[in-house]
Amino acid sequence: MSSIKHVAIIMDGNGRWANKRFRPRIWGHVRGSGVVSDIVKAADEIGLKALTMYAFSTENWSRPIEEVSTLFKLLKKFLIKEKQRIISNNIKFKVIGEIQNLPYETVSLIKEMESLTQEATGLQLTFAFNYGGRAEILRAVNSFQMSQPNRLMTESDLNNLMYRPETGDVDLMIRTGGEQRISNFLLWQMAYAELYFTPTKWPDFSQSEFKKIIEHVSCRERRFGNVCSQDALEQSIEKAENNKTAFVKGVNL
Repeated sequence: MSSIKHVAIIMDGNGRWANKRFRPRIWGHVRGSGVVSDIVKAADEIGLKALTMYAFSTENWSRPIEEVSTLFKLLKKFLIKEKQRIISNNIKFKVIGEIQNLPYETVSLIKEMESLTQEATGLQLTFAFNYGGRAEILRAVNSFQMSQPNRLMTESDLNNLMYRPETGDVDLMIRTGGEQRISNFLLWQMAYAELYFTPTKWPDFSQSEFKKIIEHVSCRERRFGNVCSQDALEQSIEKAENNKTAFVKGVNL
């Protein structure tokens, strides 16, 4: 069985794909929107636990207003078009980020989809929209300080205050389009993620390539800081804490 349970994707290269064909950037986003449905379907078919897709970052507001408007419209179109398929496939849907800045109708559609799928037990599908990794961490820290000002925060506390803690850590992050950056995406959750950068631009990304990447990365040896690949991340962390405690006690004898 594959060790890859949670995949995160930066869907990059839409604008460059369109420019190469002497078309406006928004055409690339329109073509790329169709790929989203294909990849969600593939993720569901292969039994992933979670799929998180970076649709719009907090930095994307600096793009031309026409392009920003198109991205909003495509999100709305996806919610309407894929609603029944998401529900019938037992997919649990959520959007993370500062969605209060989105158009009212889009926010209403998001809330409706989240409500209709809140009891779903299949793929946990997340769109990061108007999202920034640093902002998510700051939001969690500030929330904790306000609610429990006299207690030190633990890793568990921070995990539980993330936008969607139930998806857990990211096992694999894929970025299309050839760039090799994580671009402020799921900074906390990707601490031990495998990274895969493909030159394929998002409108050309296929189910076949997606599955091949997961198969390839599944063969990597993931040690989580240990010398033995057989230990899971939780076991490795526990062993490290025990060894540290034993070492400190030995030094103080």
